[in-house]
Amino acid sequence: MYSTTDFRKGLKIEVDGTPYEIVDFQHFKPGKGGAMVRTKLRNILTGRMQDITFRSGEKVGKPDMETRDMQFLYHQDSELVFMDMTTYEQLEMAAEITGGKDAFLKDGQQCRVLLYKGKPLDIDIPLSLVLEVTETETAAKGDTVSNVTKPATLETGVVVQVPSFVNVGDRIKVDTRTKEYLGRE
Repeated sequence: MYSTTDFRKGLKIEVDGTPYEIVDFQHFKPGKGGAMVRTKLRNILTGRMQDITFRSGEKVGKPDMETRDMQFLYHQDSELVFMDMTTYEQLEMAAEITGGKDAFLKDGQQCRVLLYKGKPLDIDIPLSLVLEVTETETAAKGDTVSNVTKPATLETGVVVQVPSFVNVGDRIKVDTRTKEYLGRE
């Protein structure tokens, strides 16, 4: 159980059997009565935002969540297949619940899987990855001076905008949150 004094951004709590993540919170004391804590919560299952106010010192549940180190094995239709690194047990999860992070997964890659009551909810991948360019246009002569970008397909199938000097076979660093080119490796 957590008390309202334990609240901090990013803390995962359970209210009425539903897991939430604290996005923002504020302690305040109205003119009458005791202190209160106003929170902005994100429902972990649906992603919806909700405002809930708690009395100071009120207790909330701790959700049955855990993260496990897993290895991504392969895509199977719209499912992702992972293997637990300690038990070698395989786990499947729908690709759509990752919010597009599955586009950066390559076979054999290590990642952390967030589980709620044994059911996978999300994956944590590094903020940046180094991937190989498998397909892109060749730069026109003279375009290398300006800030011209072109689309490039990476080894995982994701398409990012890269400077015109990047060629097929180059290894580039990409921000996994924004799909931005960060540099060549």
